[in-house]
Amino acid sequence: MKIIDKYILKKFLTTYVFVVLVILAVICAIDYSEKSDDFIKHSLGFKQIVIEYYFNFVMHLIGLITPLMVFIATVFVTSRMAGRTEIIAMLSGGMSYLRLFFPYMIGAVMIAVFSFYLSGWVVPRANKTRIAFESAYVKKPFSFDERNVHSKIDSTTYVYLQSYNNKTFNGRKFTIERIEDRKLVEKFSAENITWDTLKQTWHVDDYKIHTFYKEREIIRVGKDMDTLMGLLPKDFESKYRYNETLTLPEIDEYIAEQKARGTALELGIYRVEKYQRYASPFAIIILTLMGVVVSSKKTRQGTSFNIALGFVLAFVFILFVVVARSLGQSGTLDPRVGAWIPNVIFGIVAIYLYWRAPK
Repeated sequence: MKIIDKYILKKFLTTYVFVVLVILAVICAIDYSEKSDDFIKHSLGFKQIVIEYYFNFVMHLIGLITPLMVFIATVFVTSRMAGRTEIIAMLSGGMSYLRLFFPYMIGAVMIAVFSFYLSGWVVPRANKTRIAFESAYVKKPFSFDERNVHSKIDSTTYVYLQSYNNKTFNGRKFTIERIEDRKLVEKFSAENITWDTLKQTWHVDDYKIHTFYKEREIIRVGKDMDTLMGLLPKDFESKYRYNETLTLPEIDEYIAEQKARGTALELGIYRVEKYQRYASPFAIIILTLMGVVVSSKKTRQGTSFNIALGFVLAFVFILFVVVARSLGQSGTLDPRVGAWIPNVIFGIVAIYLYWRAPK
């Protein structure tokens, strides 16, 4: 790596860090002003607010804003170099236009690798604590109010629950049926089920077991018993931003588990989340390329014009990501398409701009 490469790389990385810190400070200040009443209401101390919430909130924000902050940093650094005629001097000295991208790409790849690890493993763990904090102190207490709940446990087992109270871990009118070759083989029903937190089992009251064998039906009744049935209290807990709390391996496990239960149609949000985490590092590289192209030419309007242009393009990119994500989650688009289409579109635009740029 030549001296000029180190010079550009250093300016690029330091500007990225500076821009991220500024944006984080602004967002955290706004967020605190919105939530300060909740903090006071629950008499929260410094440790709870800063360590439990804002430390993890910052980790979440870094993963979220990195692609755009890389783009803004690229535009800012390149525009200033162009304004000082440094880029003209480099090209006049024999450096090719393509060679100019080398230090930027080195920096972009470094940030992309860091961002992928962050969004795949670090941020989800931070989000677990952050979202638990929000659920406890900011959001309204969650109450499971669905009625007549039907769920598929595996390929042959189906569960019905008339109602469930997630505060007392108690359910009413419970039924579990086992169906093989389209025939009802066994039916277990109970008036009440309650989760035993010590035994980690369900305690059932007033149960009946119907077993069907050929033309015969055997009925067994009982007062109470402890059992496991493929459902856990966590299945009735709040799913508020649950997709953000799962690491990449955990998302794969959750998708496989839900597919086995026959709920694959409701997995768009998790599949988009998964594919977007893979797409985000490539967005960093694409936006870096575009940032260099749109700001490497010296203009009469100066650096401010290029920075303004950068913000406009960043806004358009955000719009594409939000719309594509929404369409992917709803099933209108394939989740893979929803996650990758902003990269594809902006990648084509970046290549076109590079092809048209004066070299």
